[in-house]
Amino acid sequence: MQNAVKGLKPENLWRYFSELSDIPRESGNEEGVRQFLLAFAKEHNLEAIVDSIGNVIIRKQAYKGFEMRPWVALQGHMDMVCVKEEGSNHDFSKDPITLVRDGDFLKADKTTLGGDNGIAIALVLDILSDPTCKHGPIEALFTISEETGLNGAFGVEQKYINSRLMLNLDSEEEGVLYIGCAGGIEVRSSLPVTYSKVDSKYKAFLLTANGMLGGHSGAEIHTQRANAIKVAARILHQGPDFQVFKAEGGTKRNVIPSVCTVGLVVDSKDADKLTTLVEKVQAELAGEYEISDPDLAISLVETNLPLKAVDKEISRRFFTAVYAALHGVDAMSMSIPGIVETSSNLAIMRLEEDGFKVISSHRSSILSSRDDVARRFAAVFTLAGAKVSFEGAYPSWKPNPHSALTGFCAKAYEEYSGKKATITAIHAGLECGIINSRIEGMDSVSFGPDMYDVHSVKERLSISSVERISGFTRHLLSIIA
Repeated sequence: MQNAVKGLKPENLWRYFSELSDIPRESGNEEGVRQFLLAFAKEHNLEAIVDSIGNVIIRKQAYKGFEMRPWVALQGHMDMVCVKEEGSNHDFSKDPITLVRDGDFLKADKTTLGGDNGIAIALVLDILSDPTCKHGPIEALFTISEETGLNGAFGVEQKYINSRLMLNLDSEEEGVLYIGCAGGIEVRSSLPVTYSKVDSKYKAFLLTANGMLGGHSGAEIHTQRANAIKVAARILHQGPDFQVFKAEGGTKRNVIPSVCTVGLVVDSKDADKLTTLVEKVQAELAGEYEISDPDLAISLVETNLPLKAVDKEISRRFFTAVYAALHGVDAMSMSIPGIVETSSNLAIMRLEEDGFKVISSHRSSILSSRDDVARRFAAVFTLAGAKVSFEGAYPSWKPNPHSALTGFCAKAYEEYSGKKATITAIHAGLECGIINSRIEGMDSVSFGPDMYDVHSVKERLSISSVERISGFTRHLLSIIA
């Protein structure tokens, strides 16, 4: 057990979280977690199944006297978003996440924490390993690659699932019961390029936008945090003629980009203009993002002249499209006040040998709006000459505030905490909508402990909230009938 969690309660829960933190589990690299879960099931004499896509299902029989209760699924995902600070040498393929305790918060050392969704796994393992926990028959469903396409949820097979009630433990605000979520879709844009030899009279620069908070592109999109790719495009769109020899920004489709670097060459006579423009935009953005991104920084550093770079006209056309492309909140919900209905995240940008690549993600609780905002985003790049494709569409989860499970959860929360739960929907994508569509008759509710700035290096998890959510989950399982 890592020192940061020693002495925390419930002890077993934090021990499991510490053990998970030692296992690399970036999306697509879940084998270590899968073997950990199977070893856990064997140790505790629990039935375990690995389905055809790699999800793990672990079953536990009912506590004595609770045998007639309905099956309940406890659900979370195995993978985590892996983001690290600029300059960090952390290798997510082999290095453990180093846990750091800061008062009531658990954080990681210069990386994402993996509380999303490692805390769900730890919470469920604590229940599965406890013979004193009162519940009907339960099964844990641990899915793969949630963060990169909800692949595990799409691969859930009804024949392996006994439950028709599901508690998804992938939410990040204590006291809130989510009973609906947005659907999503990706747009992939590719603009072919031609290269030309760089004039020896030119100067080369690395333009870097960083220091932004980033974060989850669903849960934090309403905060209007700066997008590093859009910051770079704002400068280039206004600047003198340029040729690009390097472009990289963003890390994951569901993370607001916090770092972007563009390598460009300009005529030597325009170098001072570019420097002045960077200073101007830095000053503008310092005022615009004073609250959301106070550490936003733009640097322009001269570098070695490359042998070739993308032609001027294509470079300009591409970054004009990036500048014009949608990002942020598109519409707020008219039915659930305060909830984002439709949004876009310009997530990833790269210059590869054959062309510029852009990946964006689009969400909406209304599927026609989801598709409309994606088509509008794609239209900008189509006009720029790019080829576009639509991928990874997943359904929204329509709220049912009158479901029996919602009633049990609301009652249990008030009994346990003395407070009424907030029942609402979330703009982020949850696996519930997909799993509900694949398991006939499934009814779901999502909840979890307080977490902040997930999908960023500032991710932190409230220790006291985890303890309370653990107690609430146990109480809830004891009353579901």
